[in-house]
Amino acid sequence: MGKKSKTGLDPRYPSIDDLRNKAMQKIPKFAFEYLDGGCNEDVNLRKNTAEIREVELLPYYLSKHTESVMKTELFGHTYDAPFGIAPVGLQGLMWPNAPEILAKAAFEHNIPFVLSTVSTSSIERISEITEGNAWFQLYHPAENSLRDDIIKRAAAAECPVLVILCDVPTFGFRPRDIRNGLAMPPKMSVKNILQIMGKPEWAMKTLIHGQPSFETLKPYMPKGLDLKQLGKFMDQTFSGRLNEEKIKPIRDMWKGKLVLKGVANEADAEKAVRLGIDGVIVSNHGGRQLDAGESTIKPLCRIAEKYSNQLTVMMDSGIRSGPDVARALASGAKFTFMGRSFMYGVSALGNNGGNHTISLLKTELQQVMEQICCERVSDFPNHLIKKEIR
Repeated sequence: MGKKSKTGLDPRYPSIDDLRNKAMQKIPKFAFEYLDGGCNEDVNLRKNTAEIREVELLPYYLSKHTESVMKTELFGHTYDAPFGIAPVGLQGLMWPNAPEILAKAAFEHNIPFVLSTVSTSSIERISEITEGNAWFQLYHPAENSLRDDIIKRAAAAECPVLVILCDVPTFGFRPRDIRNGLAMPPKMSVKNILQIMGKPEWAMKTLIHGQPSFETLKPYMPKGLDLKQLGKFMDQTFSGRLNEEKIKPIRDMWKGKLVLKGVANEADAEKAVRLGIDGVIVSNHGGRQLDAGESTIKPLCRIAEKYSNQLTVMMDSGIRSGPDVARALASGAKFTFMGRSFMYGVSALGNNGGNHTISLLKTELQQVMEQICCERVSDFPNHLIKKEIR
């Protein structure tokens, strides 16, 4: 067994790719493919990371350097690093109790954790773990009364930031999930049951924690739904397509910071400014919605250049390492988020997965900052080797 270093790192897994490979060994294939896959032919999934890694940074080796500090002020709170844990649906399917493990690690490391409406822990439980510091991402309900009640719960839980999702007007077409019976409505096949039997640790922990369910949504769900009925309930309950008229009452109701996630062009960023949105997360849902779209780094550059003085511009999708975080920050993002990277960590290492992954990313990012002579996160754009964005 490897020993953890003083930084919290497990030396057996010194990269996100190592964690991904271990996660693939530890969890059933249907759960791993739900986490790992994109949509259609995975073109945008692969392109996201590949095009982030085309960004190059300029080091200054003879400049005076005192220290490199990762602390970043965001919406009135100073975080210890310029990255956070993105919302991921069905987290407990990949690893039992995953949202609570990650929320606890995020709180201890002083980085933001964002809970999804369709994750497997409730707003209230995650707020308790994080002492009211977790963000909440809202899937837009079809009924205004349900929307208002969920927002009131997030406010009562003292969530400082509400994130509204705009890039799921329809469910993505995901061939792996369809083959595995995880499309809506989902089903459990003999093949999936055999996969579970081959992952005894996952099966035992799932048995202990219970079958994952949409904990935040439980008060609104009829009891005793089978899987087919659950799928119909989700289809009927949520209306993913947002517009300005749907956002306005949310802005009026929510007194905290409001962030729009899934922005992929300047026109939508302009509307966000007009609506009084505090920040946007440039994202393509990790390549899970539109295979024919741009990678995230391209619209980030354009949106940050045009709107960073009017709202806080952040980014997720495709970031897999500390150097990737650095590339996104240099390209104009004030802050970054990762989903899969942290889920690989918790799926690979269980209760230590959140701590290890955060420590790994901090270590990698610190090395980049010291290497290029970047003293503050806000200085990253000064190290960008500018290229024409095609």
